[in-house]
Amino acid sequence: MSNFSVLFQKEWRENVRNFKIIWIPLVFVLFGISEPLMNYYLPQILSTVGNMPEGAVFQLPQLTPEQIVMSTVSQYQFIGMLVVTLGFAGIIARERKNGSSTLIYVRPIAFSSYVFSKLVIMCILVISSVILGLLTNLYYTYALFGAVDLGAFTGFLGTYLVWILFVISIVLFSSAAFSTGVASTVSLILVLVVQIIDSLLGTYWTISPWKLPMYASFVLNGDVDKTPFVWSIIVTLLAIIILLIGAVYLAKKNVFKSKI
Repeated sequence: MSNFSVLFQKEWRENVRNFKIIWIPLVFVLFGISEPLMNYYLPQILSTVGNMPEGAVFQLPQLTPEQIVMSTVSQYQFIGMLVVTLGFAGIIARERKNGSSTLIYVRPIAFSSYVFSKLVIMCILVISSVILGLLTNLYYTYALFGAVDLGAFTGFLGTYLVWILFVISIVLFSSAAFSTGVASTVSLILVLVVQIIDSLLGTYWTISPWKLPMYASFVLNGDVDKTPFVWSIIVTLLAIIILLIGAVYLAKKNVFKSKI
């Protein structure tokens, strides 16, 4: 436990120095605020700068509060996942490359403590940022479009956070396995490209970790099919455990790649 505490403090100080504790939450909060504001004021913006003929009326479909929340999540699914994958792809690999990991490996620490200190700091930064962004979005959605059922929102948030933990596990595993550049590429493929493939071909299967954002939207709208939803949660949790065990194993196995 003492090893974990020391390693966690090291990770915290590093993320304070590189300002990740500031700019990562800001990204999610800004998207959380901008989506309801943009949808609410878009008709006025178009009428002001759209060069429309005099007397022309531009009507947009009336969005429900749930649709506003999910449009924000769609932004998170691209921009937010880019921030997570590119921002943390070097969390282990970079230390091997610059030689700082050598100073850690020579000490009597458990590799599980080493990896889980990084997991915890990633969870604190990313999960708290997502929660803060969605709560901000919920407030502005309520003010401009109406209320979202809190029970449904809680279920949606819990489901989406399982997906976020899955993404974090992928990034951590990739960083333990590869160099920073390769880890970034692998993480982007597994998080974004596979998600696109799942959306295009996913009618052939109903159980997949990459379906959790879709199931989260179903939970928010109150029409989720519980059987594939529950199985997708179970499969995702098992995948997270396997990825984390793999990250510990590969971090130990790749010690020899550390720059001296």
